Amino acid sequence: MTADRRFPRGVYRAGGEPDGRFSLANERTFLAWVRTALALLAGGVALEALHLPVEPHLRLAAALLLIALGVLAPLQAWLGWARTERALRERRPLPAPLFSGPLAAGVALAGVLVLLGLLLR
Repeated sequence: MTADRRFPRGVYRAGGEPDGRFSLANERTFLAWVRTALALLAGGVALEALHLPVEPHLRLAAALLLIALGVLAPLQAWLGWARTERALRERRPLPAPLFSGPLAAGVALAGVLVLLGLLLR
């Protein structure tokens, strides 16, 4: 299949074909980010839907934060996959993840909100 028939063209037109093992590993990383997004969304929905014994305002804040992070994670998945695939094709060093720091900080903050919500109930 030619680069003109593959999506996204901006990625597949760059450089040459990398070792297939590296492209498949990049795809597995993409899928891991998608699974992370699903877990964050499910955690946010469950936190609010299950009416756990957590102070309601802090529970809602943590749930909304987890849902927002769950919306951000697929963006990391897509942009990370494209940037990494392009770097592989151009034989450049692999780029660092764009949003892993904010995602980690957000999950930590959600945990702190839930912990405070448990202590303050």
